[in-house]
Amino acid sequence: MAHLARWLHTYLSMLSFSILLFFAVTGFTLNHAEWVESQQRPRTYQGSLNVEWVKASDPSAIATQEISAYFRQTHHIRGALSDVHIQGDQCEVVFKGPGYEADATIDRGNGTYQLSVVPGNLMAVLNDLHKGRDTGKSWSRVIDFSAILMTLVSLTGLTLIFFLNKRRMPGLLLIALGALLCCAIYFMWVS
Repeated sequence: MAHLARWLHTYLSMLSFSILLFFAVTGFTLNHAEWVESQQRPRTYQGSLNVEWVKASDPSAIATQEISAYFRQTHHIRGALSDVHIQGDQCEVVFKGPGYEADATIDRGNGTYQLSVVPGNLMAVLNDLHKGRDTGKSWSRVIDFSAILMTLVSLTGLTLIFFLNKRRMPGLLLIALGALLCCAIYFMWVS
């Protein structure tokens, strides 16, 4: 059992090293966002598109594929089309991706639009990847897989402590101390 736990711990640690390092660094940058984030100024565009694309009164009947293709081709918009709103004589179309947002307000009467694009810097992209914000199902699976790997690395490491006679008790005491310290900080200063 000790040999299997050591083997699993070693190779699962190597497999998860990059993703663990990524989540550790971005966890720190999220906790200290004021240190690393810089405000990006939105870029704004104006223009007009085919008014027939936005004539429908039901958001599901708006020509979203055509509108999306138009903005991607004309203004090089990235991200997924995340929302379409109709409010009276206006239609709002929102594109989002990690560290990125583009928002277009379209006049449904004549097809003119105002487009605002807020590109994020590298840290905004990395922080959104950490949170899984606007990243899609594929990245969500990466987060799930990394959580499973980190859990297995932790459990195999815990298993190993039971096979180290001289270090078992101090190791278990440190585990308990770490858990108690987190709980104490939460109850004394957070909740």
